Amino acid sequence: MSTQRIGIYPGTFDPITLGHADIIRRGSKLVDRLIIGVTTNPSKNPMFSTEERFAMVQREVEMLGLDNVEVKGFNALLVKFARKEGATVLIRGLRAVADFEYEYQMAGMNQQLDDDIETVFLMADVSLQPIASKLVKEIALFGGDVTAFVSEPVCEEVNARVEKLGRLGDY
Repeated sequence: MSTQRIGIYPGTFDPITLGHADIIRRGSKLVDRLIIGVTTNPSKNPMFSTEERFAMVQREVEMLGLDNVEVKGFNALLVKFARKEGATVLIRGLRAVADFEYEYQMAGMNQQLDDDIETVFLMADVSLQPIASKLVKEIALFGGDVTAFVSEPVCEEVNARVEKLGRLGDY
């Protein structure tokens, strides 16, 4: 058994935001190796394909320059993915109380599935707490500026996708 502490930060990252980058940067300090698990969520309607999101996250992680972080895609139960990767820590970001209720429930379910895997919650930096991928997409679709919420390359990708999909609204 490895003595290396491996953590997983899972998400859809549709798109990856500055809040996600903050959690990645801070989470990488808590483990020897951090795997960013790019996954699908049947309850979400993604703007970007799994492959596009994976490439986007990979580029953002490279921009952070963290040697102990890697990106992997998965389409399985999170605890099964964690076991396969030898992870003992799940890192989850929190923005608000509403996040906590959902994440608390998920942590409890994951603990029931495998009590050797701990969930660690990281509060997003105060300046980044309102940022959510869903809101970034909505703002962009209605012609708003998302430069304060995502990196410049992600902003360009979001804007290009909105141009392809078509803007919403009357103005």
